[in-house]
Amino acid sequence: MQSRCASGFTLVEILVAVLVLAVGILGAGAAQVAALRTRHASALLSDGVALAASLAERMRANSAQMHAPDARNPYLQLQYDAAAGAPPAYPACFAGARCGSAELAAFDMGEAMQALYLGFPGGRLRVCRDAGTRADWACSGGAGAPIVIKLGWLRRQADERWHSTPALTVPVGGAGP
Repeated sequence: MQSRCASGFTLVEILVAVLVLAVGILGAGAAQVAALRTRHASALLSDGVALAASLAERMRANSAQMHAPDARNPYLQLQYDAAAGAPPAYPACFAGARCGSAELAAFDMGEAMQALYLGFPGGRLRVCRDAGTRADWACSGGAGAPIVIKLGWLRRQADERWHSTPALTVPVGGAGP
């Protein structure tokens, strides 16, 4: 009797190889999706830091409004939620325009709201006095607390629900009346 040597692959071996390849491709695809989400979140955070820092510097530069009593400081009235719609029109106050400090404050706040509306999903912005360290929208500070900028947008949390807690709380200064 002669024994036959099988050459080539059997159907089972081919199916196992295809299964291993499919698992590898799915894993690589999942890693790519996670990398894209992380990149997007990092870009939003970077843009948020730039927006908050820009507004903080503009507020410091407009010292006439920053040192006004809280009731007359327009920056402390800034509370905007992009879900409510486009921000209101604001005065053009740059280059050759002659603007007072109140018009300049309105311009600064308008530009910040516009940037938030256009660049952040479900963006929110609040300027207030806050001495707290919790990441929430409430402002717990009195007249002696520092002025902070709270900036946030819709983000998916670990519980798979969308939240809009402040992603950033940037101190501006201006403690005291």
